[in-house]
Amino acid sequence: MMLLRQTLRLVWKDVIVEVRRKELVYASAFFAGMVILIFSFAFLGGLRPTLDVAAGVLWVTVALTGTLGIGRAFEREREGDTFRALLLSPLPRPAIYLGKLASLCLLMAVVIAVAAFAVGLLFGAPLADHAGHVGLLLVLGSVGFAAIASLFAASLGRARARELLLPLLVYPLAAPVLIAGARATAGLLTGEDPALPAFWTRFLVVFDLIVVALGLWSFEALAAGEG
Repeated sequence: MMLLRQTLRLVWKDVIVEVRRKELVYASAFFAGMVILIFSFAFLGGLRPTLDVAAGVLWVTVALTGTLGIGRAFEREREGDTFRALLLSPLPRPAIYLGKLASLCLLMAVVIAVAAFAVGLLFGAPLADHAGHVGLLLVLGSVGFAAIASLFAASLGRARARELLLPLLVYPLAAPVLIAGARATAGLLTGEDPALPAFWTRFLVVFDLIVVALGLWSFEALAAGEG
């Protein structure tokens, strides 16, 4: 319970900062909208894009905007030495990791809502018909992606090329999340194989449990250089 309370305090701190500044949400949501708009114009004048393409566009947008938001979130922490202060505080490192993970998931949830609406509108994808399952997939995908990305964003510290290194490190490890999410979403939209979405949903649950456990175990060692 103590760990949970400390984690919630850190999440509340990040929410208050973002509510006051709003730069991260607006920038990420605008970027997501532009990415989907560009993809939609790429298919104008040709054959109607398939539902598989719509699912892929949605998850590519999740990956791109997630990296943008996570990188900027940790950069803002470093500008005021807030992250270093957290590491030097008596707070347990698992609470810091879980707090950043939860905060980033909330940020991604806002961006994902914008992205899902845009994909449904511009690609004609019936996401609303499977809102519950698609929402679950996006939640599981954002948790897995944020768990990996927040760990590497914290471990890069003050490296000179951290903006370049972050996607190079995150995307290969987060590829299973994106592939599973895209395949499950496409299976829901097309309805070709009812067992496919269930299989990839279970895969995401197991993957999330593994990466979060590894993050809790390795966060202190990887973030030691920053503190």
